[in-house]
Amino acid sequence: MRKLFTSLILVTACITSQAVIAGPQVEFKTTLGNFVVELDDVKAPKTTANFLNYVKSGFYNGTIFHRVIDGFMIQGGGFTSDLNQKSTNAPVVSEAQNGLRNNRYTIAMARTSDPDSATSQFFINVNDNAALDFPNAMGNGYTVFGKVISGTQTIDAIRKIPTIVAPAPRMGRMADVPSKTVTIESATLLK
Repeated sequence: MRKLFTSLILVTACITSQAVIAGPQVEFKTTLGNFVVELDDVKAPKTTANFLNYVKSGFYNGTIFHRVIDGFMIQGGGFTSDLNQKSTNAPVVSEAQNGLRNNRYTIAMARTSDPDSATSQFFINVNDNAALDFPNAMGNGYTVFGKVISGTQTIDAIRKIPTIVAPAPRMGRMADVPSKTVTIESATLLK
């Protein structure tokens, strides 16, 4: 009986230790504070690899949070402070069917109406946004690939910035642009 009990403890310890294995972590330093995201490279391997490629290349350094909708999300990773869009790599295939939900403080890929069009832009949900989950009203969802694990106060500070409609080169006007520019100074892979 004692051997059986010891075996159960060992099996439970192995299962527990596997459940807490963390994915890659990226620290964002912004002009309004820092935050860290933990990525799910098991449920969203292609999206995570795509995102880490941008991080490792320094692509996000100097980009801004260009779209803020309090009660919904904050979006960044594609524009410079003068609202010029940066050139990106090829799009990544949607992994919206991975079971991860667009809950508060999760990070997801921004895209066009084409579900396989996500490149560098990402958003952080500031509310539970079930309408963005797969399947949604249009049949597609937005790929969640991680969550904020520290610095939620920075996310909350960004979401509270009043917004404006601003002229954007080559694109006309952009809505929901923060009236105070929040720049990503660096995005660094921690582990």
